Amino acid sequence: MNMLLRAVTWWNGQTLGTQWYTRKNGVKVGEDNQGNTFYETRDGKRRWVIFNGEAEASRVSPDWHGWLHHTWDEPPTKREIKRKAWEKPHLENLTGTPMAYAPDGSLRRPVPADRRDYEAWTPE
Repeated sequence: MNMLLRAVTWWNGQTLGTQWYTRKNGVKVGEDNQGNTFYETRDGKRRWVIFNGEAEASRVSPDWHGWLHHTWDEPPTKREIKRKAWEKPHLENLTGTPMAYAPDGSLRRPVPADRRDYEAWTPE
């Protein structure tokens, strides 16, 4: 069953075709802190990522995203990226998860805020 899923799905990790292509043509460049593995071809023209778990593009940090899209030639493992003091560490997109942002007054908050600025209309 696992081989069948790998043959026809791409969102649970690499497919058999991707695994074959990576083994044949890929050179491992590095890993990020989430366990995603980054590869490139021997001539450096193609770059790709094998996700550790669900394939979600927001799980790729800005440093690796820049390398994947040929913004810079050296991967983050070889070049130090200077950060400003106000920059926060990278977070994946949390939309649709229990950790998603819920502003004050949202029904998704554990204890919804009291609405004092609203009066329900009642017909006379």
